[in-house]
Amino acid sequence: MVGEGASTGGNARWVIAIALGGVFLDAYDLTSLAYGVKDIAREFALSPAQVGLVSAAITFGAILGALVGGYLTDRIGRYRVFMADMLFFVVAAIAAGFAPNAWVLGGARFLMGFGVGLDLPVAMAFLAEFSKVTGKGSKAASVAAWCPAWYAATSTCYLLILGLYAALPEHQLGWLWRFTLAFGAVPALLIIAVRSRYISESPVWAANQGDLEGAARILKRAYGVEVVVQREHTATHEPRVASWRSYGALFRGRYARRTVLAATIGAASSFGYNAIVYGLPVILASFLKQGPLTAIVAALTLNLLFAFVGGLIGVRFVSRFGAWKMTAVGHALQFASLIGLALIGRPGSGVFVVLAILLLGGYLLGQGFGPGAHSMSFASLSYPTSLRGVGVGFNQTLVRTASTVSLFLFPILAAALGTQVFWVIALAPLTSLVVLLLIRWDPAGYDIDAEDYGRGAVAAA
Repeated sequence: MVGEGASTGGNARWVIAIALGGVFLDAYDLTSLAYGVKDIAREFALSPAQVGLVSAAITFGAILGALVGGYLTDRIGRYRVFMADMLFFVVAAIAAGFAPNAWVLGGARFLMGFGVGLDLPVAMAFLAEFSKVTGKGSKAASVAAWCPAWYAATSTCYLLILGLYAALPEHQLGWLWRFTLAFGAVPALLIIAVRSRYISESPVWAANQGDLEGAARILKRAYGVEVVVQREHTATHEPRVASWRSYGALFRGRYARRTVLAATIGAASSFGYNAIVYGLPVILASFLKQGPLTAIVAALTLNLLFAFVGGLIGVRFVSRFGAWKMTAVGHALQFASLIGLALIGRPGSGVFVVLAILLLGGYLLGQGFGPGAHSMSFASLSYPTSLRGVGVGFNQTLVRTASTVSLFLFPILAAALGTQVFWVIALAPLTSLVVLLLIRWDPAGYDIDAEDYGRGAVAAA
């Protein structure tokens, strides 16, 4: 029934939209400090090491939050975790915006990262469990929609920064980072405001816990259908209660190969993308020989034209081509783009500058329709309801770790190697492409939740 989609009058589509709103908030909060680091260092008289700690606080929080959030999502339910992490976002955003010193700012950013870590497992669970298996609006397409939502959030953040930059008097530009951070509370408050009307627990999770009556009520609310629970089934159903040992199940039986594949795609994608996207203003400044404002506008334009559009392509065509093929093609395009950038080096003439920028766009396009869109499909649709939270949580712990390593190493490698750093970054998509060729698992169109009930789930024709 859930696999066939919502009926007229149900609110399942609203649940999906609100879950994507949570993803939007995750991306906004992770991006919001990018522009104001220099102002923060000047205001609080921070050393480079202290700046690094403040900047990295959110990623450290996200690593811990993902590990805990994955467990809690499966243990106490999707709804409770989702409502709790929205409160994290509100409190952390306001505290960061009004931080009187670097310690409060770092603590608020850590708390914000913990909320991000909590949110992604539950958001992916909502997207997977309120969508149908195949066709338009399928599980794979709904989960892939996290990618354009993410790019829309990063673009919104940069647009807000540019708008504030233009509106604020020059002597008040030091407040820009505070306004940007505090604004993160606004979408969180909007989500909280509509939660009681539209959001509900996942009916699949409720049924997994043995609460078939509750699952029937949720189906009525979310899908607009009447369900009759047969009493004899209620008595014989065994609840699937999550525990910390659930993480061990990710490495046993059929799930072991899927875990390796999902982890490789996620970590490689995060390492390469973070090196490129956070280094993009610096890379473009060296290519264009312009000031930082021009570089930020160019980076924003590239993300919208290539990464965001690529994400939309990934959502549109995953039901036709599958997540495996689109991820493999995306990685191949990324690898080719990075090799091209490494061979060009620092472009001298106008032709090579244009070619280098197009190659950067090619990398972002490949990220958008490939691993950017579908890394979460491999992370969330490789496991049934009973393991989905811990599956995404474990995956995100590795992804955030790779992101932290990338953000730390890229400035060092770029300073030492110059544009030859692209050879190093190219190893990320190459590694993922090799593992994809070795493990040919495609979660798109596969009824993964049937595995919780011992049925042989089959891929859709």
